Amino acid sequence: MSIFRSLRHYNYRLFFTGQAISLIGTWMQRVAVSWLVYRLTGSAFLLGLITFLSLIPSLVLAPYAGSYVDRHNKYKILLITQVVLMLQAGALAVMIWFKVYDMFWIAALSLVQGLVNAFDVTARQSLMVNLIDDKEDLPNAIALNSSVFNAARLIGPAVAGVILSTLGEDVCFLINFLSFIAVLGCMLMMKLKITPTEKSKENIWIDLKKGYDYLKSSPDLASMILMMAASSLLVIPFTTLLPVFAKDIFNGTATTFSWFESAAGFGAFFGAIYMATLKASRNLQKIVVFSGTLLAVSVVALAISPSLILALVCTGLASLGLMAQTSSINTYLQTHADDAMRGRTLSYYIMAYQGVLPLGSLLMGYLAHLFGTQVVVAFEGVAGVLIIGAFMLNEKHRQELQRNAVSFN
Repeated sequence: MSIFRSLRHYNYRLFFTGQAISLIGTWMQRVAVSWLVYRLTGSAFLLGLITFLSLIPSLVLAPYAGSYVDRHNKYKILLITQVVLMLQAGALAVMIWFKVYDMFWIAALSLVQGLVNAFDVTARQSLMVNLIDDKEDLPNAIALNSSVFNAARLIGPAVAGVILSTLGEDVCFLINFLSFIAVLGCMLMMKLKITPTEKSKENIWIDLKKGYDYLKSSPDLASMILMMAASSLLVIPFTTLLPVFAKDIFNGTATTFSWFESAAGFGAFFGAIYMATLKASRNLQKIVVFSGTLLAVSVVALAISPSLILALVCTGLASLGLMAQTSSINTYLQTHADDAMRGRTLSYYIMAYQGVLPLGSLLMGYLAHLFGTQVVVAFEGVAGVLIIGAFMLNEKHRQELQRNAVSFN
């Protein structure tokens, strides 16, 4: 079965193409913002704060966004969010072009990005089902979407490293602004047949509670989301501290930082390719455990790496594990959640991943300021091992309860 089988679907092919171009610009902007903040302030805490502001709305708004997306046209929501994100990138470009190095406005624009992303990511994930005519190809489409995201993470930072060293941060922001033209053009060319959702007459917050109750009655989905939340709080924030490794620990430049981001993209890209080759029947829980273990061990190894080369290899392996873990959880949720609850289920996943991550970034940035970056990153890796252990014990207990229930009946 072809690894690119999802691309035979016209709408998904357009979506894939637009995202491939736009995401390169998005990663260039992420690297440029992180480097700009750390170059101007030299503060690991402020680095964590900017990440916090760009992602915290997902924690607060994701469940609401899930209910909202389930009630409205996902395609129109995605069009609007892409336009607003394009304007946000343009505002950053203009500000830095005129050398307005104001941390307040950089923080404010990061917050705007976070607010829009809370709806954008939920709508994009929920729309995926409508882009694929044959639902057997859905797991492959999700994995391919992850692969293009991480291929962009490989290319974007590498290009950003060159541009940051020669032309400056403003050019990175300008390229991101222009890249949105591709995704908007591809979206306008789509031929979608979205069945109108019957709008609930109940209050949207009641719909939100129904999503919560649904997860309570689905322990397999809930355990995946809880593990994602714990990992986002205590393990994944190691990525926020990569500029510190590049600049302070290995005495590097913007180019060195781009190497770390590209190494992360390289590992994650191969993780996504692996996920794309899996058959739909593959045991995703086992992949979650193995990939989470790889992530945790690699993060510990990164913390104690004596050389830049070894640190880059560990960053790549950690990102491979992270990619496989998040992709397998996403695929499991999308393929096991009821159609009527998919948007709300995914919104809780987004809240657990992108919503909890800023809290972790802020916490780990603060702890790195107090105890040192390498000590904190080593702690993150150890925490990852404990999280996987807890998940395995919970799964064993849940399966025993299921067997006992079957035997009783």
